[in-house]
This record gives sequence, C-alpha cells and structure tokens, in this order.
Amino acid sequence: MRIARSLIPAALILGGAAAVLMPAGAQTPNQPQPSATMPPPQNAVPPAVPVSPPGGAPRSFADLTARLTPAVVNVSTTQKVEVGKMRGIPPGSPLEELFRRFQEQQGEAGEPVTREATSLGSGFIISPDGYVVTNNHVISAEAGKDSPVETITVTLSDRTEYKARIVGRDPLTDLALLKIDATNLPYVKFGNSQAARVGDWAIAIGNPFGLGGTVTAGIVSALHRNIGSGQYDRYIQTDASINQGNSGGPLFDLEGNVIGINTAIFSPTGGNVGLGFSIPAELAKPVVDQLRATGTVKRGYLGVAIQPLSTDIAAGLGLPKDKGEIVASVEANGPAARAGIRQGDVIVKINNSDVTFDNTLSYVVANTPIGATVPIELVRDGTRRTITATISQRPAESVVQARAGLIPDATDSPDSKTTPGAASARASLGITLQPLTAQLRQQLKIPETVRGVVVAGINPASDAASNGLQRGDVILQINQRPTTTPAEAAEAVDAARKAGRDTVLMLVQRGTNPPRYAGIKLMAKGDGK
Repeated sequence: MRIARSLIPAALILGGAAAVLMPAGAQTPNQPQPSATMPPPQNAVPPAVPVSPPGGAPRSFADLTARLTPAVVNVSTTQKVEVGKMRGIPPGSPLEELFRRFQEQQGEAGEPVTREATSLGSGFIISPDGYVVTNNHVISAEAGKDSPVETITVTLSDRTEYKARIVGRDPLTDLALLKIDATNLPYVKFGNSQAARVGDWAIAIGNPFGLGGTVTAGIVSALHRNIGSGQYDRYIQTDASINQGNSGGPLFDLEGNVIGINTAIFSPTGGNVGLGFSIPAELAKPVVDQLRATGTVKRGYLGVAIQPLSTDIAAGLGLPKDKGEIVASVEANGPAARAGIRQGDVIVKINNSDVTFDNTLSYVVANTPIGATVPIELVRDGTRRTITATISQRPAESVVQARAGLIPDATDSPDSKTTPGAASARASLGITLQPLTAQLRQQLKIPETVRGVVVAGINPASDAASNGLQRGDVILQINQRPTTTPAEAAEAVDAARKAGRDTVLMLVQRGTNPPRYAGIKLMAKGDGK
C-alpha cells in the first residue's frame, strides 16, 4: 500500500513555535481577534442542548472500542518457500547484469533455494486461557493448498507476543483455532447472529494492510449471502470497511458480541468498496466448539451432488426457480441412495426446512445430527413425494472427491458423423450428436456404465455453447429421458416443443467428472442452419 505524506514547510513550523515567545499583545499574522465590532466564531460557544444522533444511533463507538480492542489480535505467520531457479540470460544481453545478483543468490549449480515469507491477518481471543479464532487461509502455507505455515505469532494490542500452535482447522468453513500459553487474557464471546437484522450497526476490528489495530463501522447490508466460494456459504454482508489483513478479525454488534468473522471482500481493486463478508456466529461457533474439543469437525452427509435450481434448469422442468436444488448424482450405497433418492430429483424441503438459495441443502445436512432420520420432500416427474433418510458422517474430503471421480477434463474430441436424428438435434439445439462408440468411449475416458450421445459439434451462437457445452461432452438425458442415440435425443426435443416449452433440461457428463444439469433453450426454426 502506498502512503502519501504531506510535508509542512519548515518556516511555518518555526513561525508557529516563535509565536509562543511573542510579547503580550502581539498578534499572529493573518489571525483575526474578536473585538466589539467583530462577532465571536461560530464554534466559540457550545450548544445549549447537546446534539444527539437520530434514532438510537450511538454518539460514539469509543467506549465500545476501548472495551473490545484488547481481545482482538494480530496473527503473523512465517514459512519457507522455494525460489525457483532463474532462467538463463543470453550472454551480452542488457538483462544479464540485472539478473546476475539474483543468480548469485542461488546455489553453485543453480539449484533452487528457500526464502522466508511472512503474512499478516487478524484474530480474536475467546477464552482467558488463550484460545484464538482466525481464518484457515491466514495460517495456510499457500493458496489452494491445505498445509499449515511453519510458525505463527499472535500479538496483542499492548504488543505482547506469543507463539501459537494450531488446535484444529476446517478448510470447508475457512476457520482455524489457535492456542497461546497465557492466562487471564481479555476475551470476547460469540453472539446470536440469527438475531441480526439488515440495517443493524456492525463494527469490524482488525489489522488491515498490516497497519495495526483498526476500527471501522457500518451496517449489516445482507444476511445469508451466497458468494459461490464454497458449499457452506452463508455470509453476513457488511459495508464496515474490510480490507486485506482483516481476515480472521471479529464483526461485533452494539452489545460487543461477535456476530461474524471477517473473511472475504468483493472488490475489483483489492481494496474496500463496501462489500465485505463475515462467517456468521451461528455457523462459526459450532465449528470452533468441535475444534476445541476434538481438533476436527464432524458433519452430516447425504451422499448427493446437487445444483441450484436456476432459471434455465427450472424452465426445463416446468418448476419455479430458486425453490429447491436438483440432484446431479447419487453416491452408490450412500444415505440418499438407500433412501430412494434418484438423479434428477428436485429436493425442496429437508427436515421441515425449505431448501432455497439462502438455505442450501449442504448447509442443512451439515448441521443435522449424525444418525438422525429426517423427512425429505422432493419433486419427481412433476409429482411431490416425501421420503426419509438417515444422515451419516461426512467422510474426509479426499474420500468425497475420490468417490466423485474428480479428474481433469478430457481434451480429445470426436469427429462428427451423420446419424438418424442428428439433423433434427442440430436444428433444435445447435449441436451435432453421434452415438457413443467403444472407440469414443476409450478416447474420451468414459466409464462403461455411462450411456448417452456425444457432442460432435456445436453452434457458437447456440444456448448450448453459452452454457459451456463442448465437443466431447456426453448427453445422458434430455428432460429426464435417457438419450442413447441421436434419434432419442430428437424425440425428447420434439416432445418438449409439443408441450409448449422452449427449454430442455440436459444431464451432461464430461470425461469422468460428475454429471451436471443444464437448461438449454431451443433454437428458433432456421437458426440451426
């Protein structure tokens, strides 16, 4: 961050100092003095009635800040990072001398060396014996990697420093719990974020840009905000200034209770633009309690991959949007499969709680006790039905990803071929289809259990292209009807047109990645030519 300082001319400084030594009665140049003919300055007399802010707004946050700041800490980390070997510079190049010093810092054979890197964040003490809450990314070695840093230092507001150890971390909610060896520390407690309302005052205390303890105030701008950063998104949005370095710091209400943990900002510049996001206490406190007790977090698990019921997907199903989530895949022998949940079901309610964009299935299931039997209301083939499922414990993330078969996308693409129904599909969808042959299956790394038709070509102007479909994708279903041939795909599209729909729901798979749903608008007749 660049800090600009205003320089005061030395003559002015000296002149101001000399004024103290002037004889009695002397006047400072350009400084008018009150007289019988000159009225006093406007701010010479305080108002007869103190000015109070409107509504129940506080006159100042100073008392609250003085009480809370001692419990907010700076979290600094260090780690050794490997400096890659410098690429060789051609002899005689103007850059040779510029890079020579960098190369000299490497080993004799040009092997990589390590350097110490530091980072800064915030945190807060939750008990007098030294438990400190912060963000997991504050103490993670590298972005995108789940390994902790080598050393962590916690600095209190009075500049007392402690070495900290990690009690537990939860990457899914981006929370971490640290411990320092100290007693009788100032601390704060979690509040009830569910009682927070849009428009309530909010105070953020942290360490933006490494400047040290900083207080900002604003309001709660939104609740249950989903910003697409993870499956448990449920952020409090605030316009209290949050910047880099505020991560892990607390968001307080006017009672001084922690209602959120400042975690993310939305900004095209990297600085505050009034869009800050905090993990709500209702989500953070149960996680912190588990980390403190066992060092790990246990969550409920249903064994399904889900997608939001967006406008296009809802149109393909003939359902209202943003009411429920669609099941993209079901884990074999998982809790959902045992309960009878199928791919393509739309789950609209679980355990008597509506599934919405703000109240996602993942969030509800994660916070449901393990072993609980819950009712699940879903829509299948246009009919509502209720089933029951028993929630199991979520396995480790490596196991979840392995079960989902997450691997890089296939890069090979098939050649197009004319087959029955292909022309109709090309005209209606803007895509060219061909059967999934054994050769294509091997080329695209498609499992033997997958049945569908392959996208051999795509019209760039089609809605399919806008939705990210590519050559080599396999269409498994259209409007929840299996499509193993281009002719079956054409029949499903024709049935949709006859039903008066302009959108079809496709289930698409790429390589061995999990399948996903996409709502694709049909092309007007003649557009596919």
